[in-house]
Amino acid sequence: MNTHPAHSAPVSTGLKITAAVALIFGLMTLYSAGSVLFGPAISQEMAGAYVDFVVWFNFAAGFFYVAAAIAIWFGYGWACRLSALIALATALTAVPFAIHVMGGGAFEMRTVGALVLRIGFWAAIALILRRSGRHG
Repeated sequence: MNTHPAHSAPVSTGLKITAAVALIFGLMTLYSAGSVLFGPAISQEMAGAYVDFVVWFNFAAGFFYVAAAIAIWFGYGWACRLSALIALATALTAVPFAIHVMGGGAFEMRTVGALVLRIGFWAAIALILRRSGRHG
């Protein structure tokens, strides 16, 4: 397995842009979830009827988003697998969230949109990396 950037092919400008977008996405995720979890009460009020385990998952996932972005930037082959794993883990988190919603639990509709966006975003990145030949 090729894990050292000195041994990988140069990373295209398109993949560098992908990495930069993924990094921004990760940092924004850490900030937004961290604000709800650790910030002032106003952050929690603004979040509305947030679902604790989804926010905790997003916070933890943000660190993996940043790791994936760095791996994409440096051309590590495992970035594709990590991106796919992030998409899968997010989809699996959506299952108990759906159960929560169907059980009448409070939630924000924007959480549904955010989960769909996150699944699609990381699945698309995994697909882009796979198609570029950067899948380890």
